[in-house]
Amino acid sequence: MRAVRLSVVTAAATAAALTAVTGCTEKSSAQGDDSVIAVTATDTKCEVSKKEFPAGHIELAIENKGSKVTEVYILFPDDRVVTERENIGPGTKQTVTAEVKAGDYRIACKPGMKGDGIRQDVKATGGGTTAKRDPRLDAAVAAYRKYVQAQADETLPKVKVFADAVKDGDIEAAKKAYADSRIGWERTEPVAESFGDIDPKVDVREDGLEEGQDLEKDWTGWHRLERSLWQDKKITDRDKELADLLVKDLTDWQNRVGKAEITPTSMANGAKELLDEVATGKVTGEEERYSHTDLVDFKANVEGAEKSYELLKPVASENDTALTKELDKQFAALDALLDKYRENKDSYEFTSYDKVGEDERKQLSDAVNALAEPLSKLAAAVVVK
Repeated sequence: MRAVRLSVVTAAATAAALTAVTGCTEKSSAQGDDSVIAVTATDTKCEVSKKEFPAGHIELAIENKGSKVTEVYILFPDDRVVTERENIGPGTKQTVTAEVKAGDYRIACKPGMKGDGIRQDVKATGGGTTAKRDPRLDAAVAAYRKYVQAQADETLPKVKVFADAVKDGDIEAAKKAYADSRIGWERTEPVAESFGDIDPKVDVREDGLEEGQDLEKDWTGWHRLERSLWQDKKITDRDKELADLLVKDLTDWQNRVGKAEITPTSMANGAKELLDEVATGKVTGEEERYSHTDLVDFKANVEGAEKSYELLKPVASENDTALTKELDKQFAALDALLDKYRENKDSYEFTSYDKVGEDERKQLSDAVNALAEPLSKLAAAVVVK
């Protein structure tokens, strides 16, 4: 879970489905086209060149003219994150391409990557056009949907083991069950984040709370319990309540995941998001700052990204053979590097991350970056031109 999250509006979403393809090119590929919306981000503004545009394929041509690193989001009216581009440095340009149906949306810039961001209401008008999809991509979506549901179904029993240990006051048993209970979630986190309201309940870190939220009253989920187990070294009555709440919230996730909007491009973008999660949380040691089980999350994120890639590869390899060859190479390299830290090759037991030195962390970071760059191009490789 990213350290900073958007506030969640509890009203049910009524917006039409919108799916996104992201890329990182320096210039827009269609300057002057009605489908191109220029987004100029500064430290105090988020300016868009048009607030109405035809439904169909659109492209955000983003330029950060501020002094702070920023993020740009496309949001549903209820704040669900449709697509995002993080870490847009000062003076740099990036693009976000999306296929949208008619409806209301928001474009948000987050200077300094903090808070709710500066928002602009926008509207996609008309019926739009949708390219005919390769039937192999329909098969990939169906297979991925089964995978996501299976991960949720397999997670709940593990979470209940963890929660029961907490409620029993058994610190050591709870510690042992903690990392295992998170694997399915970490493999499929972008799908969970697409709902908007579940992730902040179960996976927010201490520094991810919104301004005005109370640390003891409003902080819930895995990481709140992680702090109790490893730092506080005690289980309180509040922790036992939070264990039950974690099961309740993840049961909600399990029940809703089958209804998630999943497309070939959302699968590809989700794979890139998982690598971003690794880069911003796992490699740095921020995600599991008390338990130091970061490498378990790291491996699960990579496995989830690789699952999406393998399902999309038959089409992507025809459209961009060089890209899939590079992705094969970089996935294999990162998998091999992670396996060096396995305590047992047949299990999910990894070296405690506090025992991984700076040079080794740099090696892991370099391997993640080497994969993330070509992975950012996967969505474009599955889009029908």
